Amino acid sequence: MEANAPQSNTLEEATFGGGCFWCVETVFNQLKGVIDAESGYSNGQHPKPSYDDVCTGTTGHAEVVRVKFDPSQISYHQLLEVFFTIHDPTTLNRQGNDEGTQYRSGIYTHNDNQAHQARALIEQLETSHAFGKPIVTEVRPLANYHPAEAYHQRYFEHNPHAGYCAFVVAPKVAKFQKTFGDLLKKD
Repeated sequence: MEANAPQSNTLEEATFGGGCFWCVETVFNQLKGVIDAESGYSNGQHPKPSYDDVCTGTTGHAEVVRVKFDPSQISYHQLLEVFFTIHDPTTLNRQGNDEGTQYRSGIYTHNDNQAHQARALIEQLETSHAFGKPIVTEVRPLANYHPAEAYHQRYFEHNPHAGYCAFVVAPKVAKFQKTFGDLLKKD
């Protein structure tokens, strides 16, 4: 059986905004149970935004990754744990040098159960002072999602030596692989 073939008949979707989607998409595509992670834009007003539109900061969209996953192989809670490890949920509209509302931290839920789980984990992380600063991650229902342009899909895989990928994405991916080695797909 193919490594990312579904084991159950019921796939679910989750959507996360954690700064630049190149890193977030790369990480989620490496998790067992994830069938696909797609870069896109959500929760803005523009009817069909482009990357250039979103970069103006006027569309209201966040750069996000929509994850299609098999819950018999990986749980939504595990996806949330990975999400909170691969970005800084305490910086408003910013991840590293990337600044603007499109880089906000967000969990865009597909149902009430996801919203409940996301809020419960945020409360737990806040109570334990896991980050030492307040978490600013927004939790909202997914709205107005659009896939990003084809050249953004699996960008890191196709451009690992490009400047941003080599110096920003690669170290985050390496940290993720070390931390979550037991959740990685087997080649």
